[in-house]
Amino acid sequence: MKVSVDVDCTPAEARAFLGLPDVTPLHDRYVKTVLDAWEGAGSLEQMETMLKSVSPIGDAGMRLFKQMMDLGLASGGLGNKDK
Repeated sequence: MKVSVDVDCTPAEARAFLGLPDVTPLHDRYVKTVLDAWEGAGSLEQMETMLKSVSPIGDAGMRLFKQMMDLGLASGGLGNKDK
């Protein structure tokens, strides 16, 4: 027997129903911190360093993301020509 239930609710209502915490204040603070850091960056290297320091995925995740972006750009003919 298979039973399907459709629930029409907002994400906030779903979090409350499932007992998950509301992380909106934490998210807002994180976004403000990142935006403030971007304001003070003068070069691409500084931006990369700041992004790595505030990124929840860390350095390994940033390398993986860069590899995925390089693959995507390469398939579109826009990748690094020096590799």
